[in-house]
Amino acid sequence: MDTIILGILLLHTAFGSAGAQYTPAQMGHAEKGGCTFDDGPAQCDYQQDPYDDFDWTHVSAQEVPYLPSDLPQGSYMMVDTSQHDYGEKARLQLPVMKENDTHCIDFNYLLYCPDGSSPGTLNVLVKVNKGPLANPIWNVTSCTGKDWMKAELAVSTFWPNEYQVIFEAEVTNGRRGFIAIDDIQVLSYPCDKSPHFLRLGDVEVNAGQNATFQCIATVRDAVNNKLWLQRRNGEDIPVAEKKNINHRKFAASFRLREVTSQDQDLYRCVTQSERGSGVSNFAGLIVREPPRPIAPPQLLGVGPTYLLIQLNANSIFGDGPIILKEVEYRMTSGSWTETHAVNSPNYKLWHLDPDTEYEIRVLLTRPGEGGTGQPGPPLITRTKCAEPMRTPKNLKIAETQARFIAVDWESLGYNITRCHTFNVTICYHYHKTPNQSKADCLEMDPKAPRHVVGNLPPNTNVSLKMILTNPEGRKESDETVIQTEEDVPGPVPKEFVRATPSEDKISLQWKEPLEPNGIITQYEISYSSVHSFDPSVPLLRPPVLVSLPWNTSRHNFTQLHPGTTYQFLIRASTSKGYGPPTTLNVTTNISAPTLEEYDGSEASLNETATTITVLLKPAQAKGAPISAYQIVVREINPHRARREAGSGECYREPVSYQNAASTGLPYYFAAELPPRNLPEPLPFTVGDNKTYHGYWNAPLAPRKNYNIYFQAVSSVEKESKTQCLKLAFKGATEEPEVIPDPAKQTDQVVKIAGISAAVLVFILLVLVAILLVKKRRSYYSYSYYLKLAKKRKDAIGNTRQEMTHMVNSMDRSYADQSTLHAEEPMSVTFMDSHNFSNRLPNDPLVPTAVLEQGFSIISTAPPVLHCKLKWPVQWVDSTMDEFYQTHPKHAAQGACRSGSRTTVLEESNPRMLQMSCETNGDDGVCH
Repeated sequence: MDTIILGILLLHTAFGSAGAQYTPAQMGHAEKGGCTFDDGPAQCDYQQDPYDDFDWTHVSAQEVPYLPSDLPQGSYMMVDTSQHDYGEKARLQLPVMKENDTHCIDFNYLLYCPDGSSPGTLNVLVKVNKGPLANPIWNVTSCTGKDWMKAELAVSTFWPNEYQVIFEAEVTNGRRGFIAIDDIQVLSYPCDKSPHFLRLGDVEVNAGQNATFQCIATVRDAVNNKLWLQRRNGEDIPVAEKKNINHRKFAASFRLREVTSQDQDLYRCVTQSERGSGVSNFAGLIVREPPRPIAPPQLLGVGPTYLLIQLNANSIFGDGPIILKEVEYRMTSGSWTETHAVNSPNYKLWHLDPDTEYEIRVLLTRPGEGGTGQPGPPLITRTKCAEPMRTPKNLKIAETQARFIAVDWESLGYNITRCHTFNVTICYHYHKTPNQSKADCLEMDPKAPRHVVGNLPPNTNVSLKMILTNPEGRKESDETVIQTEEDVPGPVPKEFVRATPSEDKISLQWKEPLEPNGIITQYEISYSSVHSFDPSVPLLRPPVLVSLPWNTSRHNFTQLHPGTTYQFLIRASTSKGYGPPTTLNVTTNISAPTLEEYDGSEASLNETATTITVLLKPAQAKGAPISAYQIVVREINPHRARREAGSGECYREPVSYQNAASTGLPYYFAAELPPRNLPEPLPFTVGDNKTYHGYWNAPLAPRKNYNIYFQAVSSVEKESKTQCLKLAFKGATEEPEVIPDPAKQTDQVVKIAGISAAVLVFILLVLVAILLVKKRRSYYSYSYYLKLAKKRKDAIGNTRQEMTHMVNSMDRSYADQSTLHAEEPMSVTFMDSHNFSNRLPNDPLVPTAVLEQGFSIISTAPPVLHCKLKWPVQWVDSTMDEFYQTHPKHAAQGACRSGSRTTVLEESNPRMLQMSCETNGDDGVCH
């Protein structure tokens, strides 16, 4: 109860305040059509639209409304948007007005927004003659606050038309707010701010033309007014042109382009400003359809050059009246059209071609622009034939290409052929070479508009003529000479392309294409690197293009990378473009590696009487990776002739120390190192008595002078490049030359001693074998073989013992020697490299092996065999015929039998075998 009383007090206070600021019409009803809503809308003959979504609410000053206190007091129509959903509409209809005059309707409105957001839209619509609503002629959506705003509508209507004004409230977002109208007045004089339109007249046009409506209005100030043409169905057309007639009158033009019967409707002019809106009467757009004959023309007569027709233009589609008749005709095989005006029911077409088919139509025209209708149905007929007259003239070359010529000529009507039964032939000939020509004739389709002579050579003069034949005769045209155009040339012949590579340059030489197909204008060569032995060379880059004049047949390509394969694409060009390329892959020569220079004595690190330690720096590869590093020692001897290995200071022919000593060369290779062993600068001792990759690094002689060279080698496929650098000089010392004793022999002496001992033993064994072969038939007794075997065993044992002592003495001579590279995995001692050992069973100087349990054969000379087996032994003579008979597959072999087991001795000539057996305890030895 307290809340209700408080609301009444607030409303009373608000009413007093609002009344002080603005007072609408105070008493009674307004003039006809107007309303102050004091007694509700029904008293003013206002009606709620029965087809809208909800109704306007009447607020009465006589009743206490439940509204916010800041809304104005009084009687008015209102919509609370918070009570309705988005898109819902409420319409309030004014009475229908029929006055044949211009009216001005003004009213008050407000849009109250408590939270600042627009509650909806207030639209004003004008419905004419109970037609559709169309689009609003005025609307407002922005908040106006709690004060009333005034607007006016200038409505132009003329008898017998009637119109009705409708106020529509549309909810846009459902927010809390209010839309209100009040104090609607219908005035009999023009509006003050909104323009009044003069009578808008109907517009009649033919279909397909542009229709223009011109609206003229009177207003004091229409600069900011919005103008548009409104169609009855709601479509709005923007203004095309606006111009001022004087300071109180302006004209606006609206254009509808290429109208059809679908555009026929009622249209009116609408203008809108901040204070209101103006609307004109509806005017009709009348669209007339141009006439078109229903039936085709009728053929009355025909001849070789004329056709007589009847128009048949009485029955039409479309609208009249008919003000012009025309006959349009053309050849069905042609593209041209000719039109003649006709003022009689019949018409004769003259100067036609014989034996030609024509298409004839009738055109009808009504008043107005675009009044000519579409042609009527066609009459298709043909003229008669006549005798042949001549060959076609005006032979025209329509198109000339490199390998074909397209020929056109005049249409072969019957005035030329005189009959549709005829043949057309094109004959041509040209010279392939000065002494060779080609000629041919082609049957052509006489109805085709163009004839092509193909398979022609480019850039060649071709003679053409046309022959027309029919059953009555033959006609030939004059001969025409046409030169075919150039074409792209053929490929440059690969067999004539020559490439000469060097390290950073490739010289390319070629010849002109076998099929130039015109005049060669230039050559284009593109090249790019596709492979390289040097991983640092960038690949797959964009190719480099080189353009050369037409008279060029060779070119040098410089600044290339060594050891790199380049792909060349060479192609020739005429005025028509480039021909297909010829591809060639060329590899540049590799370059010698680059060795870093040394500063002063940087290379020499240490020096002894027999060694010198130098600093080795890695080389920089150029075109191919480093394959090896080499250390070369050259003896400085002024009494010996200088012999260089290769060109310059480099030694390309590898020579070991032993070969240099035996051949007298002044230099030898002390070591060869793989590139992985020198990733960074490292010291190396020359003369450390080790072997590197098969090269013995022999100790240096103290009293000799040496130059030490460092070489880097790059090798790929069949190409090798070497770069060398002098590292150091090893001078002679005054230390005496000491001849080493057996305990300190060099590897060379040990090797020579070992080889000599092996040769002596071998010779001894050969002599014994020869002696056995000569006497084998005289010594078959068992006792003889035992004695002979024992003697030989003693002799061989003594030889083994002597050689073992000698070799052990040599090996001990180097047991105490120490070197700078004792742990180098690639270095080995001379004794190890030649398989010397103090263990008798593995001694290479004694060609004997022992098989403990089985049977073993070791042969140093082909006719001598050794075997050791358990006792007792039964010997099978390899020369016995019965053995060959019982063992046919071993006919070329010897055998020893132990117990029941027989071991076959393989030998190329068993009849030359000599064997002896000697008793030695429980064992027997066979030779």
